[in-house]
Amino acid sequence: MKKLQALLDQLRALDPNDPGRWPFGVRLGTALLLFVVVAAGAYYFFVWKSEEHGRPKLLEARAKETELMSELQTKARRAANLDAYRAQLAEMEKSFGAMLRQLPNKTEVPNLLVDISQTGLAAGLEEKLFQPQGENKRDFYAELPIAIRLTGDYHEMGKFASGIAALPRIVTLHDIEITPAGRGNRDIVANSGDLVLNVKAKTYRYLEDEEQPAADKGKKDRKGKKKPAASGEA
Repeated sequence: MKKLQALLDQLRALDPNDPGRWPFGVRLGTALLLFVVVAAGAYYFFVWKSEEHGRPKLLEARAKETELMSELQTKARRAANLDAYRAQLAEMEKSFGAMLRQLPNKTEVPNLLVDISQTGLAAGLEEKLFQPQGENKRDFYAELPIAIRLTGDYHEMGKFASGIAALPRIVTLHDIEITPAGRGNRDIVANSGDLVLNVKAKTYRYLEDEEQPAADKGKKDRKGKKKPAASGEA
């Protein structure tokens, strides 16, 4: 403790205007202290604060590292699931091809209309109305609605719906309305207990290349054929 006090007294007695008379140890310590201060200041201003090599560059590099790491993780997950994606795509293309084969072309539509009509007759229903309506074009396919009115009993109508579902071409049933033959259907002469089925059947026809708009054909050329939107009840 006395030595420390003596050292402090010696430092207080130093003449700051005459450092040449300072003890050698004090002069050496002071020189080292000044060197450290100057070196730290030079590092801070010329290295740490430098736009090219300093802290801003370090922060930018860290942000870039975080971004690249996130991108790497995303790509790694995709690569891990690549085989599953390919298998899923192949299955989708297979299903889509099967659906396209269920779309009749222009020459097959008349036969399909006959098949729909015959399905009702085969189920035991009596056909009161079978009226194909105008085509509605939807992208690369056309929707063909048919207004149908049939009379018969409930089980025969069930057979009709099953027969429509079993057709090799896509046919959907919409706006189904079943009423007793005598209620609001005075123009229909039917047996007692018969029902009247009013329904709109829809089938779909694939549009030929010359029928498709130029924009849609361009999309098909770039992305392949698209799946038609199935709507309504089957």
